[in-house]
Amino acid sequence: MNISFFASRTMTLYMARMFLVRFAAVLAALVIVLMALDLLGESGDILAYPGNGDAQLWLYVTLRTPQIIARFLPFAALLATLITFVTLNQNSEIISMKAAGISAHQILAPLVVASLGVGIVSFTFNERVVARATATLTAWQDADYGPIPRDRGIVPNIWVRDGDDLIHATAVRGRGAQARLDSVTIYDRDGGRLISIIKGERAVQAAGGWRITGASRFDVAKGVTLRLAGFDFAKGVTADRFTLANVDPASKSIVQLRTAIADLDAAGRPTGPLRAGLWHKLSGPLSAVLMPLLAAVAAFGLARSGHLFIRAVIGMALGFAYFVADNFALAMGNLGAYPPFLAAWAPFLLFLLIGETVLIRTEE
Repeated sequence: MNISFFASRTMTLYMARMFLVRFAAVLAALVIVLMALDLLGESGDILAYPGNGDAQLWLYVTLRTPQIIARFLPFAALLATLITFVTLNQNSEIISMKAAGISAHQILAPLVVASLGVGIVSFTFNERVVARATATLTAWQDADYGPIPRDRGIVPNIWVRDGDDLIHATAVRGRGAQARLDSVTIYDRDGGRLISIIKGERAVQAAGGWRITGASRFDVAKGVTLRLAGFDFAKGVTADRFTLANVDPASKSIVQLRTAIADLDAAGRPTGPLRAGLWHKLSGPLSAVLMPLLAAVAAFGLARSGHLFIRAVIGMALGFAYFVADNFALAMGNLGAYPPFLAAWAPFLLFLLIGETVLIRTEE
């Protein structure tokens, strides 16, 4: 009995090439159709801005296409796998392979390895192209498809935690050593109990921390307000913790997202949704590896029995069930109902076990 991972070099190259050709064709068809439909919906808003024309429409296409490729690449892998298996089954090639002593796992092996290559390319594409295109498109849409305004370095409504103390600023202007806080309120707490409230119109960096000039301090216990010439606070708190804005995982690479999560952790802000997005940057591209396993039900069984169409439908249903479970788990992770790691990896591991169980019980 042949117990090697691949049945033969010739068969491996034959099946991998068949899958990749169909995958490229399906992905191209999906992208063209979906991009055309998306452009029909957005072209009115793009052309509504005075001066926009064909150049802006093509710019939108170049920015939106990477997002569509990244989102529908696993769908393309699923459909390509089903087409490949149905073709092999109809031509009795699967029967010939099994008659030669090749196991079901060896039949799947070339497609799994090809899908792994697709997942690696997808991950690299997401990091190098999709993140930048998403950030640019988001900024352009926020400007109603007009000129993207220059970043003035103003971040509104910032909260930062320093130990037990909470610091609120209505706006933060500038970056680095030039950063300053407007309308600052400090809630001085001890073990969760509010001791005093310090307010000031402006705070600047001084002596390794921050200093308010012309501050007022309200003593909660005594109920009196005192005027202070100056008040120092937040020793060791850098300007970066005040200048953090909302972070979109889709518009950042893994390295950038990890840095943002660390900064937000230091600022005392919740990072659960960002951690789920970080893990999903790995599990998302890897989902292409699952598609041959979930669609394998279409590979086996006699084509002349009349059940090939039903098997293909079952394979497609398993694939789409995975995508539904993946989106649901990620939504639960964003709400904080699931831990970040579980939200990103639970659907992948669950359907890996389901696919293996179906394959072993029916074919091995």
